[in-house]
Amino acid sequence: MTLSSNWPYPRWVAHRGAGKLAPENTMSAFRLGAAHGYRMFECDAKLSRDGVLFLMHDADLKRTTNAQGTGSDLSMGELAQLDAGSWHSRSHAGENLPTLEALARWCLANHLYLNVEIKPTPGQELETGRATGALMNRIWPQTVVPPLFTSFKADSLRGAREVAAHIPRGLLVDKLADGSGDTELQLALELGCQALVLNHALWDAALVAKVHAAGLRCSSYTVNDEWAAQRLIDLGTDGIITDRVDLFSPAQDGPLL
Repeated sequence: MTLSSNWPYPRWVAHRGAGKLAPENTMSAFRLGAAHGYRMFECDAKLSRDGVLFLMHDADLKRTTNAQGTGSDLSMGELAQLDAGSWHSRSHAGENLPTLEALARWCLANHLYLNVEIKPTPGQELETGRATGALMNRIWPQTVVPPLFTSFKADSLRGAREVAAHIPRGLLVDKLADGSGDTELQLALELGCQALVLNHALWDAALVAKVHAAGLRCSSYTVNDEWAAQRLIDLGTDGIITDRVDLFSPAQDGPLL
């Protein structure tokens, strides 16, 4: 298979909006990332009790809001009343939990790119993937570069593919089953993915060549050191997800050190 030249996404992707500079997965974070020049944003999406996709990484509310319990047990109306900023800093007290639709519409209005990590509450893998695909079918014009869907959960990618097969997908991987990457690459191909998105330490020249030869792109998370970013650039990978929007310029493509 030939590596497709039709890969419209920037190399640099701002993790959860602006990394750690603002409360993750809030509109303040995405606006801050944009202020640093970033044009593509990664976010985490899960389903509320009443079927609305909202932005949150953890299944539990405790780390990033003033509440406890499982986020998907609450309606979107209840989630919208939570404080998602005080945990980070007083200047962000009162931040709301945004819906995925609100973020997507902001990206569209500002001509920005979006990477939606489908991050289902356990047991909602297929349902969350389908809902994410359905939302983008409804609001994202097919004349605009589509979002990129990624997930650690194969069923979430299957659900997204069922509903929105035209939207590119990437398989997230934290560990390689046997060190070679063959198992993960085969799964990505079975899921019709366009990318493998690995823990950055897993990439080496052989795996990059293997993935590219299969026609997929190579992306990495979460890259916060110059030496690590330079290694990935030298290996010829295609995407770098970072918290350090204050350290890396999204225009950088050559030597960092």
